[in-house]
Amino acid sequence: MPFALLLGVLTSVFSAQATTFPLPAEGVDLVGSKIAVKSLAQETLLDIARQFDLGQEEILLANPDVDRWMPGEGTDVTLPGMFILPRAARKGIVLNLPEMRLYYYHKSEQDKKPMVASYPVSVGRMDWTTPLGKGWIVKKDKDPVWRPPESLKLEAIADGEDPLPDVVLPGPDNPLGSYALRLSIPGYLIHSTNKPFGVGMRVTHGCVRMYPEDIEELFSIIPVQTMVQIVNQPIKLGWQNNTLFMEVHPLMDEDQEKNTNLICMAYEMILTEIENMDAILDVKTIKKALQEQNGMPVPITVFVSSGYEF
Repeated sequence: MPFALLLGVLTSVFSAQATTFPLPAEGVDLVGSKIAVKSLAQETLLDIARQFDLGQEEILLANPDVDRWMPGEGTDVTLPGMFILPRAARKGIVLNLPEMRLYYYHKSEQDKKPMVASYPVSVGRMDWTTPLGKGWIVKKDKDPVWRPPESLKLEAIADGEDPLPDVVLPGPDNPLGSYALRLSIPGYLIHSTNKPFGVGMRVTHGCVRMYPEDIEELFSIIPVQTMVQIVNQPIKLGWQNNTLFMEVHPLMDEDQEKNTNLICMAYEMILTEIENMDAILDVKTIKKALQEQNGMPVPITVFVSSGYEF
């Protein structure tokens, strides 16, 4: 099979499975899988990221030695499609800010296996942070009208840009795109975008930005009053096949300014997780994960028991 055709097959298969997974049983925390593809001649890493529903920072961290603009034909590109579910109620939307990824737990339906979907997102930059906490979806807007707040109008003027209008009607110039989910947190939305290349970065004024195709899918299935949990979990731990996995993402800029110690945080979490267990930790893997912070889950226990053998 010609490689271009093979990649097309991989794209359709992986993309169809990359965003939605069977929800694992309680006690199992990983979904998805990591694979690799070979880049085509004219592709950028950002092209590949969108094909496989990954964010910009996500694919760059997974491929630190690959040129983002010219990876070159036949270059191996890692697709970080395995995720540890955040530590939060498995209900509604869970948004993990350092990961820049949103999880949606589908509403359970009788005789259907529970599912969880995962999408890359953009979140608020340091001076316009996306707020932590709980809320819910209060309204769904198709072809929303954007009314720039006064703060954004003043920022545009201060930056020497053209003044923002009072109202932006639906269309290609509307930064909300074609779909918006309004949150109970005043002034904040989950919405589409007319600048999809920024998905997976801290570039917004606090709202949550998604690829147009992703929010179109989410918009069609999510009901009003869905719970939304926004968390800050740069380190995630999870279990699969009696093995503890760890996933490390870079700290938010504001946490770095607070001198948050990622290493101390990691070992406190790990020791709490394996308390009352006999466990052999893979210290080399833990150190490597904390150094690379590439967002990909790695197994960090060699053997675990708790009064009996698994």
